[in-house]
Amino acid sequence: MSKRILRSSREINLMRRAGLVVWQAHQAAFKLIRPGVTTAELNRAVADTFRRKSAEPLFLNFPGEIPFPAESCISINEELVHGIPGKRELREGDIVSIDTGCRLNGWCADAAVTHTVGEVSRVASKLLEATKGVLDLAIELMSKEKVWSEVARGMDAFINEKGFSMVRSMVGHGIGKEMHEPPQVRNFYAQETIDDDFSLKPGVVLAVEPMVNVGTEELTIRSDRWTAATKDKQLSAHFEHTIAIVAEGPWRLTSAPSSEELDLVDPEFRQAEEWVWW
Repeated sequence: MSKRILRSSREINLMRRAGLVVWQAHQAAFKLIRPGVTTAELNRAVADTFRRKSAEPLFLNFPGEIPFPAESCISINEELVHGIPGKRELREGDIVSIDTGCRLNGWCADAAVTHTVGEVSRVASKLLEATKGVLDLAIELMSKEKVWSEVARGMDAFINEKGFSMVRSMVGHGIGKEMHEPPQVRNFYAQETIDDDFSLKPGVVLAVEPMVNVGTEELTIRSDRWTAATKDKQLSAHFEHTIAIVAEGPWRLTSAPSSEELDLVDPEFRQAEEWVWW
């Protein structure tokens, strides 16, 4: 079984603080989503939130052939992940995935959500429903199963039943003091999932991030060396939470604040009429 790092209650609570900053960054970007807004404007909302909260953006200058140049990955329609924010404007009917993370007081959190821009196609709606649904299912199964491979088995079956494709070339990860820690968190059931299996017990913290395509699971990397898009140019969606297993069960560290946590978020988000995210 894969090595994994178990976190104490104190450490998980510190990661929750980082998770609430990530949640606020997503809220700030969500408020801007409409036709005509550029992906650079969405990224600026994320960056401003991290700056205001004195949090370190995890994505900015992330190592690669070209260091990643922004605080968030923003990917549209057939773009799956790692889209570079810029001058591109959102259009009615688009779907847009925002993925970001930060380190606060030494501890990390990472999350992604795919939004609709105005009215979208029936296929796009079903894709987003299925992708969010499979993440919800994974979190539910984490409270019932003893090993990750059984969670992955359920995720795979769910997406197959919906008629979509689960991406297999990109996976989730452990998270803690670094964004990427052991183990690899596969969203599908295969021999490598079994070979690298790991136990689900209190102290495990995972970034679970199913990526689902309408058509083929095959991807291509664009000339910017970062943006991953579907090979057949059909739609793709991405949802992610940082999740800790505690004594009471799985805890979504990047979810909305509880009533007891409202003093940890900015006033503008305490009375939000429409919180994106669950």
